Amino acid sequence: MKVISASEAASLIQPGDSILVSGSGGGHCVPEAVLEAIEARFLETGAPRDLCLIHAVGIGDRKLKGAARFRHPGMLRRSITGALVDSPPLIELAQKDLIESYTLPQGVIAQMTREIAAGRPGVITKTGLHTFVDPRQRGARQSASAREDLVELLEIGGEEWLRFKPFPLDVVLLRGTTADEDGNVTMEQEAVPGEMLSSAQAGRRLGAVVVVQVKRLARRGTLPQRAVKIPGILVDHIVVDENQRQTYWSDYNPSYSGEMRIPLEGMRRLPFTERKIVARRAAMEIRPGAICNLGAGISTGVSAVAAEEGFLDEIVLTNEQGFVGGAPLTGPDSGAAQNYDAVVDQPYQFDFYDGGGLDIAFLSFAEVDGEGHVNVSRFGDTIVGIGGFVNISQNARKVVFSGTFTAGGLQIATTDGQLRILQEGRSRKFVRAVEQICYNGRFAREQGREAVFVTERAVFRVGASGLELCEVAPGIDIERDIVAHMDFRPAIAADLRTMDARLFAAEPMGLKRDIAALGSQARQPRRRLGQTETVHRVAGVAEPA
Repeated sequence: MKVISASEAASLIQPGDSILVSGSGGGHCVPEAVLEAIEARFLETGAPRDLCLIHAVGIGDRKLKGAARFRHPGMLRRSITGALVDSPPLIELAQKDLIESYTLPQGVIAQMTREIAAGRPGVITKTGLHTFVDPRQRGARQSASAREDLVELLEIGGEEWLRFKPFPLDVVLLRGTTADEDGNVTMEQEAVPGEMLSSAQAGRRLGAVVVVQVKRLARRGTLPQRAVKIPGILVDHIVVDENQRQTYWSDYNPSYSGEMRIPLEGMRRLPFTERKIVARRAAMEIRPGAICNLGAGISTGVSAVAAEEGFLDEIVLTNEQGFVGGAPLTGPDSGAAQNYDAVVDQPYQFDFYDGGGLDIAFLSFAEVDGEGHVNVSRFGDTIVGIGGFVNISQNARKVVFSGTFTAGGLQIATTDGQLRILQEGRSRKFVRAVEQICYNGRFAREQGREAVFVTERAVFRVGASGLELCEVAPGIDIERDIVAHMDFRPAIAADLRTMDARLFAAEPMGLKRDIAALGSQARQPRRRLGQTETVHRVAGVAEPA
């Protein structure tokens, strides 16, 4: 192992290289100093060119950091990621077809590092079937020049599966907190665990150069052995950045790294807006004992509601970055969490999700059609990508989709438990046909999965024939405020109800008492929904096939 500068690390990259970069969202575990040096080298010398950039989820400050450092003409040939939303310049490149753009499920990319490390033939999974990731639809492509098939349809045992093909690796760029003289790396101040070990092992197997950026160096033999996340045998070079921040927005918050827990009163509260109304109504779907996921966007507000209402410690929230328990964060540092009980590497969290471990998933939506199909990936001039959405939505027993009814300029007012629409949003979300299918409502119904759509003025469920209106906010007229702003007419539930008036007042709702009154949800064996069960009897013992 050799300690080198960030500029020396940048010089290791050759034209046409495939580069795997660690990190998540707003700078969590992103080796930013090395990425900055790569950009500086390109601007000075015009090299390296035609790169393939791979990262499991979006990385960037939604301006010019992270993946956006590869935005310069000729620098990037291909992008493989779960999301582009954190790097708007790459969205523009994909829109103009100046790069080959693929947005694969975040869990697939995370798990792929482990599969490559083991020399297996890629990720074989049902995740992505009947969505735009399926090769019978778009094969995860976001630009016309993305012609290579990265995913194929298989039939195994009479069932359909998707095989995501392994990708080549030439350089692996990772991040930790401390490295010793042998290259052993710990992550005690990092906000997320990522897939550091699997990525380093994948790079080792393929003969890639593995570079780890850290904040500080330690003497050989002084790091606690069990704290080492990346063994030195997998590391070629260390780059030290003494100014390394925990995220783009936070220098260091000890609650992010698990060094301390904070009182619930110290957690960020949501301002009383239409987004808080949605997060509150979504939180009302929680049942004691349920294992939940909070996705990105408006759904992250559920944890803030749970903290404010005082029942956060009585439920189990998780997020795809690997946290179990506590409160996944909202805002620019979303992806991290506070007061969590455990944290696991991202590939293993997705194993749990893919295996049906989630009772309820709280996710956002951008477009919904009459079948209950959902699009979060691409709409209008925006390419967001899907992050972990497909892994989560396709495998959870119940999904609560949250969003405002319309987007772009929506203004509301609340008085005496009544809701009024002052100004309608410019963009409709309930459309005739979604642009890309990220959640297949018809397939979910066949699998026996439940879906609920929560907005500030109405709640829908997916019935036998598609989307069905089941709750309406007090003060809202169905024809004027709901149907008139949809491209299709939903069915109206026979048991149509009025949304709880407490949702529309600023003071706390008393949800802790409501949820406690529901009683604890009994834990059940988590056989995957939609699959038949065959029992073999061996010596009098029943075993699932």
